[in-house]
Amino acid sequence: MPRFKLTIEYDGRPYIGWQRQADGPTVQECLEDAVFAFSGERVEVAGAGRTDKGVHATGQVAHIELSGTRFDAGTVMNAINALIRPEPIAVVAAEAAADDFHARFSANERRYRYEILNRRAPPAIHQGKVWHVAVPLDVDAMHAAAQRLVGHHDFTSFRATQCQSASAEKTLDQLDIFREGEDRIVAIARSRSFLHHQVRNMVGTLKLVGEGKWTADRVSEALAARRRAAAGPTAPADGLYLTGVGYPDEIEAKPQAGHKPQTQ
Repeated sequence: MPRFKLTIEYDGRPYIGWQRQADGPTVQECLEDAVFAFSGERVEVAGAGRTDKGVHATGQVAHIELSGTRFDAGTVMNAINALIRPEPIAVVAAEAAADDFHARFSANERRYRYEILNRRAPPAIHQGKVWHVAVPLDVDAMHAAAQRLVGHHDFTSFRATQCQSASAEKTLDQLDIFREGEDRIVAIARSRSFLHHQVRNMVGTLKLVGEGKWTADRVSEALAARRRAAAGPTAPADGLYLTGVGYPDEIEAKPQAGHKPQTQ
């Protein structure tokens, strides 16, 4: 059966997460309903990342499998976008995929971006899209402390207590913190996979460094403790974006050396 790879963006605020659930609207449910509306088939829209309630995406990847050959990738994309309105979800690219392609299990990299609005005035236009931190943050100290987390570690201190991953060991390939403009601080995280709340817990901890309450050495101590209570608070979902998913057959542009990486 034809299989299609979809690249999707969405505003996570109206949803209780990506994955279909019984107690509220989800991104997956809306997409599956749109596919059913034009194809008459109830199929799973399998996503690469199960984003939580309120988390956004600019580069989520999913796949669907439809019977027959009556649809091409362009038709699938256009039909979903037409029928999913007015939900804040859009398929921004679609292509035919190999029969063995799986959006989640074929992926070898996930990329996240976290945005902090660092100014005294609260957000107006970007309400629900950033973490508003009114006190000044030392971004250089945050970036230096973030490098203590890069590499292969046991991230128990930075996983949610309800995380279902069999192992807390992960390899964090990148965690860069930099200022973008006068009042925006951005974190870029890159890994094959992440634990539940790992990015938000790392950002919440690094915010303490930015405030001068923690040192980089304390971040290392929290990592070594392997206890969730040893690390900082969980940053809000508002500022988190799934920006991209990598696959082995793709040629990915690698981050440039230096303090500020190329952003997704």
